[in-house]
Amino acid sequence: MSEDAFTLLRQARLPAQISEDGPLRAVRTLPARSARTAAWPDWVPAELRAAFRQRGAGELYTHQVQAAQALHAGRHTILATGTASGKSLGTQLAGLAAICGAPASPGVTAHPTGEATMLYLSPTKALAADQLDALEELAATVGTVGPAGGIRPASYDGDTDPQTRQWVRQHANVVLTNPDMLNAGILPNHRGWARFFSRLRYVMVDEAHTARGIFGSHIALLLRRLRRMARSYGADPIFAGASATSGDPAVSFARLIGETPPDVVAITEDGSPHGAVDVYLWESADSEQTGDNDAPLKRSLTVEAADILTDLVVSGRRSLAFIKSRRGAETIARIAAENLMEVDPSLTGRVSAYRSGYLKEERRELEDALRSGELLGVASTPALELGIDISGLDAVVIAGWPGTRASFFQQLGRAGRSGQRGAAFFVAGDDPLDSYLLAHPETIFDAGVEDAVTDPQNPHVAAPHLLAAAQELPLTTEDTEAGGLFAGLRWLVDSLTEQGHLRRRPRGWFFGHDDASAASWVKLRSDGAGPYTIVNAKDGTVVGDMGAAQVQPQAHPQAVYVHQGRTFIVEELDLQQNTVLVSPALPPYYTQARETTSIEVLQTRRQEPWGAFTLCFGTVEVTSAVVGFQRKALGTSEVLSDEPLDLPPSQLRTQAVWLTVPETTLTAAGVTVEHIPGALHAAEHAMIGLLPLLTSSDRWDIGGVSTALHGDTELPTIFVYDGHPGGAGFAARGYELAAEWVRATAAAIDRCDCADGCPSCVQSPKCGNKNNPLSKRGALNLLRAAGEAKESADTRSG
Repeated sequence: MSEDAFTLLRQARLPAQISEDGPLRAVRTLPARSARTAAWPDWVPAELRAAFRQRGAGELYTHQVQAAQALHAGRHTILATGTASGKSLGTQLAGLAAICGAPASPGVTAHPTGEATMLYLSPTKALAADQLDALEELAATVGTVGPAGGIRPASYDGDTDPQTRQWVRQHANVVLTNPDMLNAGILPNHRGWARFFSRLRYVMVDEAHTARGIFGSHIALLLRRLRRMARSYGADPIFAGASATSGDPAVSFARLIGETPPDVVAITEDGSPHGAVDVYLWESADSEQTGDNDAPLKRSLTVEAADILTDLVVSGRRSLAFIKSRRGAETIARIAAENLMEVDPSLTGRVSAYRSGYLKEERRELEDALRSGELLGVASTPALELGIDISGLDAVVIAGWPGTRASFFQQLGRAGRSGQRGAAFFVAGDDPLDSYLLAHPETIFDAGVEDAVTDPQNPHVAAPHLLAAAQELPLTTEDTEAGGLFAGLRWLVDSLTEQGHLRRRPRGWFFGHDDASAASWVKLRSDGAGPYTIVNAKDGTVVGDMGAAQVQPQAHPQAVYVHQGRTFIVEELDLQQNTVLVSPALPPYYTQARETTSIEVLQTRRQEPWGAFTLCFGTVEVTSAVVGFQRKALGTSEVLSDEPLDLPPSQLRTQAVWLTVPETTLTAAGVTVEHIPGALHAAEHAMIGLLPLLTSSDRWDIGGVSTALHGDTELPTIFVYDGHPGGAGFAARGYELAAEWVRATAAAIDRCDCADGCPSCVQSPKCGNKNNPLSKRGALNLLRAAGEAKESADTRSG
C-alpha cells in the first residue's frame, strides 16, 4: 500500500503511535526485494521459450532456472520461495520442455516414443482450475511442437464429466488433479491410464507445505502408491514440489515422496521482486459492554477484522481478510457489507466471503470477480491462502493466528504482489497464542518457520493405503524391505493378513475383499463418513456441503449456519442419510457447541521424571460427545443461553503427552487444594493454545483433558492429545520440546493483565465445560513449578 493510501486508513481508525494501551501493538516492515535474473536453459525448445515470452516471462528469476535445471537433470526438487515468486514456472518448465521435445538428460527414464506426460497435484480444485487456465493459454501459443503434437492440459476431478474423463485418459499429457481423485479415481483404474503412466516423466506437488499432520501422512503414502504404479508401467517420474518457506524443505519433501534427503534438491533463495510490506500487529479494542466481573469485553475478532476491511474497501484498496473458520469468513463479509451500507451503499456488493463448501459455480464466479477487481474485499478461509493467481492486492487482514508461520507469511505475501508497497494487519484473537505473539513479535519474525510434521509409518493412516496398494497391484516383499516404498511396514502387512484383509499368494499379497473398494477406506482429510449435503428445507435446493468431522459441532439441531451471507437455522441433522436440513433465518446470535471428553491411557511409550513431576507420552483413547451448545451475541460473544443436545458419542484412539504431579507438590507450589482442578484446567487450556508455537498445528488439531485424580495415573494429570486417529505427531513434538513449551505457556499467562483469567490466557473457545473451573494463579504456579523441577533435574543429571 502506498504511503498516502495508508494515511487515508490511518485517518479513519488507526492510532498515530504504538501503545500498550491502544490497539496497535507493533509494526514490522518486511523489506523490498529486487529481482535477480538468469538466462534461459539452452535445452528449452525455442517455441516454448517464445510462448512464455509472449505471455510476459521475458526473463527467468534465478530460483526458477535453478529448479528447472535440477529437474531436467533428474533430481527431485523442492522450490520453497515466497508468494507470487513464479514457483509454477520453475517447477513446470522441465516437464513442459520434455512434452515439447527437449531431450532427456542421461539417467532420466524416458518413453521409447520420446513422448512425456506430467501430473499436477493440487490440494484444492480452485488452484488447479487457475493453473489450467494458464496452461491452456500457453498451449495455444506453443502450437503443435513436440513428439505428441503440443501441450494438451486437462483437469480430472470431481467436476469433470464422464465424456471428458475418457478424453483425458486417452489424450491429455498434462493432467491436473487433486489427491482425492488420485486416490479414488485414477490409481484404482490404472489400466485405463496405461498410456499416461507409461510416459509419466514429472509429478508436480503444488503447495507442498500444506501436506502436514494426518493429511500430509496420507499424501506421503498416496505418492508412494503413485510411484509404485508408474514403475509398473516402466516409468520412474521425477518429483517437483512448490512450497511456501518451511523449516527444512529438503527433509520434509524427501519424507513426503519416499526418498532420502540427499536425493532431494531444495531451492530457497528467492530471486523475484516484491514490494515492502508493513505488518501491523493489532489487538481488538475494548467494547462498551462488560463481563461478569465488570471487566470490559473485547470486541470480537470478526468485528475488528470487518471494520479494518471496511476502511480498506472505502479507501479503494483491494484487500483479503483471512480467518480460519467458515463461520468467521461469512461473519466478516456480512459485517463489512453492513458497514458499507451505512458509509457508501454503492460499495456493498463489492465485498464477499469465500470458503470451502461453496458450489463449483459460486467459487468460479468469486475468483473471477476478485481477479477483475469487481470485488474489492474478500473474507476467506485459508482456501485463498494458496497460489491462486490474484495480483495487485493492496492489503491483507489476518484475523487470528493461522496456525503456522508458513501460513502467516504465505497470507501476508498476498499484499504488494505487483511490486507496490503492501500492508498486512495481524488482528489478535482471544487466544493465549495470539496474546503471546503480540507481546513477543520476535517469535513471528525472527524465528525460523516450522518443518512439516508427517508420519507415513502411522498404522492408522498406512493400513488403508496398503490395502489400496494391494488391490491396485499385489504387494511384494520388495515393497516392504529396506529401500522399498513401504519400508518398515512389513509388520502391518502381516497384521492385515492375519485379520483377513490381505491374502498371501506366490505373487504377493492381494486385497482380501472382492466386493469392496479399498480406496474408499482411505480418508485423506479425516472427515470420516462425509460429506454431508446441506439442503434448504423450504425449497429443497442444495446450499452446500460439510465434512463429517464438522457436522456435529457446527450443524447440530438449532445451530446457526451461514453461507455466502445467508443465514440459516439447522432444523434436522440426519446422520444416516448424511443430510442437514436448514431454514433461512436472521438470528442476532451465533452458536457454539459444547463437548465433554474423557481419556483412557492404553500404553505409556516414553516418560521422563521432572523431580516430583513426570512427563509421559503414549497411546490413549478419547471419548467425546457434543452435549449442548451456547447462543452467543454477535459482536461481543456474550452468552445468551445454554441448551442441551443428545447426540451419539465418538471414540478416538490417538497419541498424547501428559504431565502428572502429586497433590502435595502442588500445594507446596502455592496451589491450594480447592484450586487444584481449576489450576490443572487453566494450564491445559493455555498449553493447548501455545503448542502451535512449537509445531505445525493449530489449537483445533489438538485437544486436552485435565483431572484432579485420573483413574490410570492415580495423580492430578494434564493430557494434551492429537485430534486425529493414530496421532499426527504434534503430541510427540510437544513431548520433545516440553520444557520450552511449559516456559512459554507460563510467560503468556504471566503477561496477561486480567485478574482471574480471560480468553487471552486460560479460557478456551472450545471448552466443553464452559471454562469452569479455572484458576489463573494456580496454573501459573503449577507451570512455574514444573519448569523449575525440569531445570533442577537437568542440573543434577548434568
